[in-house]
Amino acid sequence: MNARGKFRYALLLAGTLCTTAPCYAAQTEETVDARITRLEQELAELKTLVKTNASAPAALDNPIKPAPAKNIEPLPITVSPASGVKVQLYGFARLDASYDTGKIYPGNIALFVRPQGLNNHDNEWDLTAAATRLGLNLSGPDTDAIKLSGNIEMDFLSGVSENNMNPRMRHAYLKAYWPSSDFSIIAGQTWDVISSLIPFVEDPAIMWDAGNIGSRHPQLRLTKGFKTSEQSRIELTAAASRTIGEPNSLAETWNTDPGKDAGMPTIQGKIAFSEPLLVPNQPATIALSGHYGQEEWDTDKTGTHKTLDSWSCDMELSLPLSEKLLFAGEYFTGSNLDDYWGGIGQGVNTVTLKEIRSHGGWTALKYNLNPVTTISLGAGIDNPNDNDLPLGGRTLNQTIFATFTNKITSNCILGLQLSQWKTDYTNAPESNAFRAQTSMTYKF
Repeated sequence: MNARGKFRYALLLAGTLCTTAPCYAAQTEETVDARITRLEQELAELKTLVKTNASAPAALDNPIKPAPAKNIEPLPITVSPASGVKVQLYGFARLDASYDTGKIYPGNIALFVRPQGLNNHDNEWDLTAAATRLGLNLSGPDTDAIKLSGNIEMDFLSGVSENNMNPRMRHAYLKAYWPSSDFSIIAGQTWDVISSLIPFVEDPAIMWDAGNIGSRHPQLRLTKGFKTSEQSRIELTAAASRTIGEPNSLAETWNTDPGKDAGMPTIQGKIAFSEPLLVPNQPATIALSGHYGQEEWDTDKTGTHKTLDSWSCDMELSLPLSEKLLFAGEYFTGSNLDDYWGGIGQGVNTVTLKEIRSHGGWTALKYNLNPVTTISLGAGIDNPNDNDLPLGGRTLNQTIFATFTNKITSNCILGLQLSQWKTDYTNAPESNAFRAQTSMTYKF
């Protein structure tokens, strides 16, 4: 058989193998020569098609570029390590500047006014970038039953050198959430369960020692939610948290932390109910919370000690009055609350070795003038029991404030706060100071 004949029969065999069974019956009616001619034509068409598209990859060297998007916020920086966990970087760079007509302690933030005998009427000016914050949001990998998340966050509000501040851990926790049962576990350091609202202020101290209690502690927290209707929900929370007391030098030992020495964690609990009341789709929330812990104060080197209680009972309310107006406030009462920013930073009278009782709270209104501008008004008070205080103790601390915030862009925010502070002492005249504070924040 000549070469042309072999080629024709090879094409015939290839065509036969590539044809499905139903088509095979139809091929029997087609002559061999006709089929070979048809296959040769199809082969020629394929060669032409390949030659036509041979230059197509060259077009990839100069692809058509889309027009740049306008006024679109940059997406968060997100990476996925080999473990499958998604990591999102966030934070802000911030500068705070404040002017005080008297000495407000400690200065970069406002807690209370120092006594008049310590140059109370001597004005001060502070400038700091210590509130700058860095954080990582963690998420996944999830399963059909569990959603995992976490957070690591720090700022620089610690240290003694204004231009060489130390990093400070704010949050470091993991969260496991079971959506089907509305149940979650948090393990690590984060906000306390008690008094969870934050006043609408610019000062990073968020009115601590002036009516707002609650801090951040290492804890193991359990939360269970119950849906009571289409738009209402009850949430129960319980946590075991670290107890931190003042350094104990009474026994002239190793200054053991009385909170750790007590041998038990602090128990925190909360019940909260949420439902839209005055504004559709904007739930109001009312909550009742509290904590109980102990501190063991050694009084000599032989192990003699006295157990002191730390407790609080707290109520909080967040109530939208309209689509733009929000009311919020908290009330607390308890004793030995210095570790929770209550009692104006006074927890134990080390002279009588008794707890210092205190009560107080705060209330505020926030109004959104427009999507980028917000104004707030509010006041707070912390009132320890005078009979529990040592000589020179702080008997009353109160403040009123007004704030203004404006988003120059979605990432650049200007803040302004004006506040009046008043602090009373057991053996000093009333101390007053006025503070004007401004901040510039660049979020990312």
